[in-house]
Amino acid sequence: MSRLLLVLVVVVVGFGAYFYLSQPEPTPAEKLQSAAEEAGEAVSEAASAVKEAAGEAADAVADQVTETASSVADQASEAASSVTEQATDAANSAAEQAEEAVTQAGDQVASLTDQGQDLFNSWVEEGKLTAQNFDYDAMVEAIQDSTLSQEIKAQTVAILDEIKAAPETVAEKIQELRTLLTQ
Repeated sequence: MSRLLLVLVVVVVGFGAYFYLSQPEPTPAEKLQSAAEEAGEAVSEAASAVKEAAGEAADAVADQVTETASSVADQASEAASSVTEQATDAANSAAEQAEEAVTQAGDQVASLTDQGQDLFNSWVEEGKLTAQNFDYDAMVEAIQDSTLSQEIKAQTVAILDEIKAAPETVAEKIQELRTLLTQ
């Protein structure tokens, strides 16, 4: 069997060599036609390659544009989220500061009310403000040294001036002082 195969291979190679060697030399026209066909095939292959490269470049550009647009959209979304977060933080901070200011103002009002009450009580306890005794100078000095508002200081001094001008009104003016200093 292997001899048969070997003989067959030798025969096939022999026929191939015979046909190759027995072919006539191509004429110049056949050479020209063959060269033209080869050139046409080369141009066609080059055009296909250019077309394929252009398609790939267009796909790459489209992919890059899509990625860039997606990136820009992501950045815009992140920026909007950041701005929203900053606005929320600023609003929360402002609300907290306003709440602190209101609390502080309330504390100051309570402190001033307490100070006015303490001042009035000290005058009564020390005997500076009674129906029989009225120490105008000491009370005016205490008012001026206090941290009460200017408006309350002025009103208190005005009432003390009225008592000084009309000592018989001391009883009703004491009630006005108490109301003013403890409100």
